[in-house]
Amino acid sequence: MTSFTVPPPEVIRKYRVVAVVGASKNPEKEAYTVPAYLKSNGFAIVPINPTADRIDGERAYPTLADLPEELAKTVEVVEVFRPSEELPQVASQVVEMKRRTGRPFVFWAQTGLESEEAKELLKKAKVGYIMDACMRVVHQLYGS
Repeated sequence: MTSFTVPPPEVIRKYRVVAVVGASKNPEKEAYTVPAYLKSNGFAIVPINPTADRIDGERAYPTLADLPEELAKTVEVVEVFRPSEELPQVASQVVEMKRRTGRPFVFWAQTGLESEEAKELLKKAKVGYIMDACMRVVHQLYGS
């Protein structure tokens, strides 16, 4: 069941810089096709994958903590393609990134992903979240 503290359509319309944790090098996976779709629709994509140098032509970084400070300060949304059990760990990284840079504004867990522990961490840090929803689907429904 989709849960959120910020309305998905508002996020799609307002924010354009998306760090994708778990971005895939495999063009057959959703973790590749969703960011590629977003990129083709005007979003700036920052892939986060410890096993890749580049994904879809974009420089990839091993973790959110490895983003150069100037780039980290531009990230508005962190979209997550990792198993639900890893969401608290990623949420902790997002909270630390927000403490350091004032960003991101939204944590977005892809369809099928949800974690109560991650929600609590994000709420305490005042990071909006969306869980169990696809950015591509929301963009197709509400994007401009």
